[in-house]
Amino acid sequence: MTRSIQQLFDLSGKTALVTGGSRGLGLQIAQALGEAGARIMLSSRKASDLEEATAELQAAGIDTRWIAADCAREDDIRRLADETLQRMGHVDILVNNAGAAWGAPAEDHPVDAWDKVMNLNVRGYFILSQQIAKLSMIPRKSGRILNVASIAGLGGNPSQMKTIAYNTSKGAVINFTRALACEWGPYNINVNAICPGFFPSKMTAGTLERLGEEKLAAGAPLRRLGGDDDLKGLAVLYASDAGKHITGQWLAVDGGVSVITGG
Repeated sequence: MTRSIQQLFDLSGKTALVTGGSRGLGLQIAQALGEAGARIMLSSRKASDLEEATAELQAAGIDTRWIAADCAREDDIRRLADETLQRMGHVDILVNNAGAAWGAPAEDHPVDAWDKVMNLNVRGYFILSQQIAKLSMIPRKSGRILNVASIAGLGGNPSQMKTIAYNTSKGAVINFTRALACEWGPYNINVNAICPGFFPSKMTAGTLERLGEEKLAAGAPLRRLGGDDDLKGLAVLYASDAGKHITGQWLAVDGGVSVITGG
């Protein structure tokens, strides 16, 4: 029997863990999943940010809790997985979003900064995905993993942007998504990636100030940067039964920038 479009997108009864969820793109995705009916566990490093974000979502009627954890630290990641499962019972949807960037010419890029970006943006995604899958998704033979990558992972940058570690890490996330989708497909776990373009956020604030918001928007076919609602539809598609036959894919949400650059 076919289901209505409202039923396919409904996340009632589902539980979502969103890293880097206290602000920016992570909070937008958490809000979308919550509005579709999911219970939300937010995580980021700072308790004060999490308290504020949780209060915002709860005021909107979304069942939300939080755990402070640093997803660059293996012990914190394992604690996050264990505590989430203790408090929520299971995880249906994992959103790997916590990330870092570093700007420096490639020839002068500090190695410790390279390691910082890779540890959080790639290693952290792997360890948390592994833990949640082993402890919840594989035994239940069901799950959705959403990896937040970037259009920076699709190729190089204009010469004025020097983020070699960030680009490399996000390219790795895209292929991590493909490889994981192949391995965990038999467990009915869908793994997909979102590749945002420029969205105003704390991470992009320096670039927007240096290059100019209007100039960056003018470089997109849609002549705009990402906004507060622009990731919501794709996130719910990936997380819900509406996307149950989609896995190992990435989609750019960038106003068309990657069309120009050939991503």
